Amino acid sequence: MSSTEPTGTTFAPAPKSSSASGGVEVRLVRDDEHEAVGALARQAYAGDFVLSPDYLAEIESVAGRAGEHEVWVAADAATGALLGTVSTPRAGRRMSAVAQHDDELDFRFLGVSAEARGRGVGEALVRHVMELAARRGIRRVVLNTGPEMRSAQRLYERLGFARLPEREHVVELPSGRSFLMMAYGRDVDGASESAASESSAA
Repeated sequence: MSSTEPTGTTFAPAPKSSSASGGVEVRLVRDDEHEAVGALARQAYAGDFVLSPDYLAEIESVAGRAGEHEVWVAADAATGALLGTVSTPRAGRRMSAVAQHDDELDFRFLGVSAEARGRGVGEALVRHVMELAARRGIRRVVLNTGPEMRSAQRLYERLGFARLPEREHVVELPSGRSFLMMAYGRDVDGASESAASESSAA
């Protein structure tokens, strides 16, 4: 990660939850947090969806993912409690096939603990991804999501993401069940200006 990229961001919590106290800090995961973040991500997904053992193992593989990509956590700025997580590729890389161009940033494994829902944690994480893309001069942020993840879809749409039907495909499961892997994208505000500013400051 270059020295010009953000290592963390602090957001004010969403006012709709009276349980929110203090801000939400988004930062890179620490080595001693890998197991806890893996458990948080597994709980966030398995609590709402029926997932295969292989996919659950992939979700939990935070140490391996952090070695190749970037794993971010949202933590309570006052207590340090882990609230959520998201993963992004390192600069110049991709995490999935939904990113088809060099000026696109994809993200995966967005998850918020059950106890932290309603605090705006998911929004803080997605906004952090958008800021990261802007700082890298990337034009668009893209992602995949499943049809059952309706709360995530509502978040993406509220933040200005739109469906990308041409990048969607049907996934066939060993059980014989199938589902549509949905795709969303959003152009990044101020990407070229941010990249130009960092280039002139270097």
